Amino acid sequence: MDAAALAAFLAVTEHCSFSRAAEQMYLSQSTVSKRISALESSLGAKLFDRLGRTVVLTEAGRVLLPRAQQLLRDIGDSRRALANLSGQVGGTLSVATSHHVGLHRLPPILRTFTETWPQVKLDLRFMASEAAGDAVLRGEVELGIITLPLKCPPPLLAEPLWVDVLRVAVAPRHPLATRKKITPFVLIEHPAILPDAGTFTRALIEHAFEPLKLKPQVVLSTNYLETIKMMVSVGLGWSLLPTSMLDRTLASPFLTGLHIERRLGVIRHSGHTLSNAARTMLAQLH
Repeated sequence: MDAAALAAFLAVTEHCSFSRAAEQMYLSQSTVSKRISALESSLGAKLFDRLGRTVVLTEAGRVLLPRAQQLLRDIGDSRRALANLSGQVGGTLSVATSHHVGLHRLPPILRTFTETWPQVKLDLRFMASEAAGDAVLRGEVELGIITLPLKCPPPLLAEPLWVDVLRVAVAPRHPLATRKKITPFVLIEHPAILPDAGTFTRALIEHAFEPLKLKPQVVLSTNYLETIKMMVSVGLGWSLLPTSMLDRTLASPFLTGLHIERRLGVIRHSGHTLSNAARTMLAQLH
């Protein structure tokens, strides 16, 4: 088994497709097929069944999957440890970030980093904070710069960097727009537009209302705060948005009795050796 064949195996598993795996890896479909065939020959077992245009793991494939993931993590860890001996800051740095953090927090940091360390090839991937955490856990990226969960499960380590205070946002013509102060009990009488269920921010908001035995009436949800802001501005409901996103298109009555904030920061895998580039990025972030 070689690393290239294992990487192809994981890509096909993730996408359930040889063609989509090839696109992700910037390879031809025939190259991916050859690597999978070589891997199957070396193992003496079939790894995928083809069901129409979809491929699924066989029993042998399911047995191999966690071992392949661990092998690639170990290979990557070894490469970074050896590269770190030179003390040079270079190579590829894979970072996952949420759209909100990437738009509102990272630009000046990335500008300084790329100007100071031009020899580093930055592989920046935009995804939901929850998906970024999974990518760090699987060893696909070294760092995740995201909205942090209420509790960071081991072996992940979380380092808070910024605090986003969340404030009530309504359209200027909303019934609550003219009020300077409102209570949570008044707020939940109106329809809400919140992040998708299962997201870190949604969990944080629901957790804040729980001691009052209150639950917002969610009529619309999406994972993009910019989209939520647009829907709020046209009067479809209220939401809780970072202070930095409030502008003249929104009104923001003060919410008494609740202070809601979320932590933004960086997560990494405690069991993985960070590259010199990742260490430098961490220092830049701090």
